[in-house]
Amino acid sequence: MIENLGNEQRFLTRYWQKKPLLARGALAQLGAALDRSRMVALACRDDVESRLVLRTRNQWHVHQGPFRKRDFTQLPARNWTLLINGLENVICAARELQRMFSFIPYARHDDVMASYAAPGGSVGPHFDSYDVMLVQGIGERRWSISAQRDLALIEGAPLKLLRRFKPQRVCKVQCGDLLYLPPRYAHNGVAVTECITWSVGFRAPSRQEMAERFLDFVRDNLALSGNYRDPDIKSQRHPSLMPADMLRHVRGIVASIHWNKSDVEQALGEYLTEPRANIVFAPAAGITRQRFDAIAAANGVRLSAPSRMIIGNTRVYINGESSALEDAHRNTLLQLGDERVLPPRTRIDARLRELLYRWYLAGYIDTAGQKVR
Repeated sequence: MIENLGNEQRFLTRYWQKKPLLARGALAQLGAALDRSRMVALACRDDVESRLVLRTRNQWHVHQGPFRKRDFTQLPARNWTLLINGLENVICAARELQRMFSFIPYARHDDVMASYAAPGGSVGPHFDSYDVMLVQGIGERRWSISAQRDLALIEGAPLKLLRRFKPQRVCKVQCGDLLYLPPRYAHNGVAVTECITWSVGFRAPSRQEMAERFLDFVRDNLALSGNYRDPDIKSQRHPSLMPADMLRHVRGIVASIHWNKSDVEQALGEYLTEPRANIVFAPAAGITRQRFDAIAAANGVRLSAPSRMIIGNTRVYINGESSALEDAHRNTLLQLGDERVLPPRTRIDARLRELLYRWYLAGYIDTAGQKVR
């Protein structure tokens, strides 16, 4: 349980998607997990998403990474922020932070972001379309929040900044304090001192996006044969009119397209587990199936850091792909999905070992611990 967050179900009932919650000292252990030098080093990597936000009076400037270390030696003493997304893919502390919220389905988890801010640093007043847990690492930040309904944005700004922000509540947070904000809750955080703030986001796709992705799935899985034919066509007085027979024919084609619950699940599972755009999995090489079986039995296996995995009713989904889920494998794969690891000497039959080996070759799982010699 997260300190001072209270009973998890009570939090979900009283606060989740309803109202903010400030929990003092909820995650004090994060203070030493990240510092400026490590943030800068991460921002210089080309496999990490990073942005630099600077404010000069009322002007905002945004620069995209990767950066060079010398870029940070030329910055002013105040009013800038470095943002890094997808930290759960590159540092263990971020993955562990995300797992602290495992009482919320992984299907709703997005990513962990961290921001390093010099005094006065901010990304301006804005709102998110999803739930967010803001956890203070080092330093002190002042949050202004508002349940305002006016969410109009400043046109032409490099960030999605609220045109008229009207704070209703102000609080200062220190190391370990957690601020939960529901979707579309206006907020503005300003660094009082040099500080690092963690942000755990929970994805909330729009209805439009989910519908479009399902229709993409239906399109990709269509298998309709034949071509349009009209052997009994009549001579037309008005060739610009749409032929009634063609319209009836196409209505029949559309009406013949059907889907079921399994199709909806598969479309959703593959969509929700798609890796972030910058993620590249390194395929494994130079190991036979027999060697993998021996290593996995001795040391166990774990999901690779960027892997996303969800268990459905009839299929298992990993990194935008899916495989049939056998009843005999459900509990084992649930353990892997929930804990992201299978311990040594887990009982695994030949068919499941084959699936794990395919995932290993694709770079989706690693062998845990040291390899067998």
